[in-house]
Amino acid sequence: MTDAQETASTKAAQATSEAPGSGPVPLLAPREGVPPVTTTAEGLAEATGSFAEASGPVAVDAERASGYRYGQRAYLVQLRRGGAGTALIDPVACPDLSHLGEVLAPAEWVLHAATQDIPCLREIGMLPHRIFDTELAGRLAGFPRVGLGAMVESVLGYTLEKGHSAVDWSTRPLPEPWLRYAALDVELLVDLRDALESELAQQGKLDWARQEFAAIVAAPVPPPRKDPWRRTSGMHKVRRRRQLAAVRELWSARDTVARQRDLSPGKVLTDAAIVEAALAMPTSMRALSALPGFGQRMGRRQLEEWYAAVERARGMAEGELPQQAQPSGGPPPPRAWADKDPVAAARLTAARTAVSARAEELGMPQENLLTPDTVRRLCWEPPSEGSAEAVGAFLREHGAREWQVEQTTPLLVEALQHRE
Repeated sequence: MTDAQETASTKAAQATSEAPGSGPVPLLAPREGVPPVTTTAEGLAEATGSFAEASGPVAVDAERASGYRYGQRAYLVQLRRGGAGTALIDPVACPDLSHLGEVLAPAEWVLHAATQDIPCLREIGMLPHRIFDTELAGRLAGFPRVGLGAMVESVLGYTLEKGHSAVDWSTRPLPEPWLRYAALDVELLVDLRDALESELAQQGKLDWARQEFAAIVAAPVPPPRKDPWRRTSGMHKVRRRRQLAAVRELWSARDTVARQRDLSPGKVLTDAAIVEAALAMPTSMRALSALPGFGQRMGRRQLEEWYAAVERARGMAEGELPQQAQPSGGPPPPRAWADKDPVAAARLTAARTAVSARAEELGMPQENLLTPDTVRRLCWEPPSEGSAEAVGAFLREHGAREWQVEQTTPLLVEALQHRE
């Protein structure tokens, strides 16, 4: 265990032992009770005014209906701020929260796993200018478990209810136990933020965390994923190009239906069923219906849609079929380096070892010190001049923050000299 990790573990143990009672204390209800859900323009205006008059950081969370509904939209937004208490806002009934977002913009937003919530908050007009991410802070500080419940328990000595994290938040009306769970998610978020800020400052990592938080806020909206159908689970079984075309056609047909019905694609047709159909390439609807995932409970109209997708793939000209592998735009898989470029393979081994050792010294996951993709790209095509300046410029170009550049550049300069 590193010094940083030992410090974090000691703090966690002290927090738990100092909490009232003989162990972690169950947090059963918000301090002011469960607030009513804001569902009207008048209620939203009142909440906005209340949070505008309050002060300090604002705890923010959002609940989605992953696995139930199409996309990743927010179905509940939770806010808490000193002087305003907690607000639960229904973004289905109040779809435009841009004015609330403007009112809160000057404040620091405290989120847990910010990159998960920011996209759905952006869709409803809420975008922070400054954040504190308690999950990322926990990673940098060396905590072994960084889920919200684990962090609240280890740092503050309280346990949160975990039973409703994966429910269908598009349900209306939302049951009272779910609302209580949602309100508790922001109840102690600012307290957790304060404790983690102190811990990071003690470890000399607070500026590092601030750089990370600023990078999250400044990150552009990612472009649409190219060929998203290639992420179908079980794709490794599909070898032939016409079978790949069947996966693509079935995936696209499913996506259209899922969007129209506002259902998670997996509830329309499973990935396993898509792969089974692509491998079998059935020549009749009866043969399709006999495959796993296309059973008796599926209506004829649905079967016709899926069979039509298979038929489109069967009828494609050779030039219309997808290639077996999508061009990655980056280095090949590391397992192929030894054959393709043994010198690059030696550089990669040395760089990985050095970065991993430094991450362990700092008490944080290796990927938080420097992304594995950046290390691979550097070792595959290093700058022609292997100086610290050239390596540092390469890292910045690939998104590394200044603290990461400072911590890893000397290690990487040395690693790039390895030849065997």
